Amino acid sequence: MSQGFETRTLDITTGVAETVYDLTAECVSFLAEVADGRDGLLNVFTPHATMGVALIETGSGSDDDLLAALYHLLPADERWQHRHGSRGHGRDHVLPAFVAPHATLPVIGGELALGTWQSVCLVDTNKDNRERQVRLSLLS
Repeated sequence: MSQGFETRTLDITTGVAETVYDLTAECVSFLAEVADGRDGLLNVFTPHATMGVALIETGSGSDDDLLAALYHLLPADERWQHRHGSRGHGRDHVLPAFVAPHATLPVIGGELALGTWQSVCLVDTNKDNRERQVRLSLLS
């Protein structure tokens, strides 16, 4: 039976280059404050039309591989009909169809239940908007 719902909005600066931003520490910190040892679900959501949430391994080159794959699939050129902003910005608006702007993750005993090499990451290819928000919500 559900015991509670906690939510928090974080302000994140992703920078002026395409990036994979590791959000795992912020998720763990949030759960340490609000989960109180309970099981539940953590929803990670970003209210932006040009950003996604991914579970990937970081630090071994996978984050750079992801950005390279996205660049190959969604080149930053003039093919896009959505044309305001920097060159190829229309691809940034297509990104959430490939990397969803949300993820729901299991919480067991108040702790994030990720696989050994999984990290919770923001995927941001939009160089025009570096100030971002992420909403963390725990349903327990």
